[in-house]
Amino acid sequence: MPQTAAIEVKNLRFRWRKALPEVLRIETLEVARGERIFIRGASGSGKSTLLALLAGVNLPTGGEVNILGEAINRLSSARRDHYRSDHIGFIFQLFNLIPYLSVLDNVTLPCRFSRSRKERATASATSLQDEAMRLLAHLDMADEDLIDRPVTELSVGQQQRVATARALIGAPEIIIADEPTSALDSDMRQAFLRLLFQECEETGSTLLFVSHDRQLESLFERHIALDEINRLGRGEA
Repeated sequence: MPQTAAIEVKNLRFRWRKALPEVLRIETLEVARGERIFIRGASGSGKSTLLALLAGVNLPTGGEVNILGEAINRLSSARRDHYRSDHIGFIFQLFNLIPYLSVLDNVTLPCRFSRSRKERATASATSLQDEAMRLLAHLDMADEDLIDRPVTELSVGQQQRVATARALIGAPEIIIADEPTSALDSDMRQAFLRLLFQECEETGSTLLFVSHDRQLESLFERHIALDEINRLGRGEA
């Protein structure tokens, strides 16, 4: 029996309110399991909106979004939250870290909501904290002076790396990254991408990486211009 796609979108439509025009109209988008996909688009083109729809954070006004064979838009709000916790690691553009938690507690947070991610995180590590430290070390964030700090005391670049380690912990099947390198310098950007690709390759995770930075495009197996798949981006009514 053939394996289902990681992501499959059919006749997707989205508008923020009934009185407003549609912002996305995508006939089809399919991403195979284990693929590394680069999606580019200018600011305001709907990149973050598309990611929110794929993660079940927002619901389409038409069409269907299948994640790992599950029609996520048909699930209740609570079931979408649970499904996302188990299967999707999300690197948000604005990080969405919990300000009163330490670096270490922010990284391990997904495993408090998902038993399956906790089990995967501890399968090859002595403890959940050890796995978090392994990921942080790859991102040059394992200094003992850093890991117990509240994340509000970190630089923007450091916060971005914490958000990345949080998304990767527990080997979710899909990693969604929204402009994840925007606050990193050139050297750290390379280290970040090496870690991201290495972790995805080792776990078989699918990577959906959205950015306006075309210098990164050649590093990916496949790249998609959002305005080419979004019919509204081509001026079609």
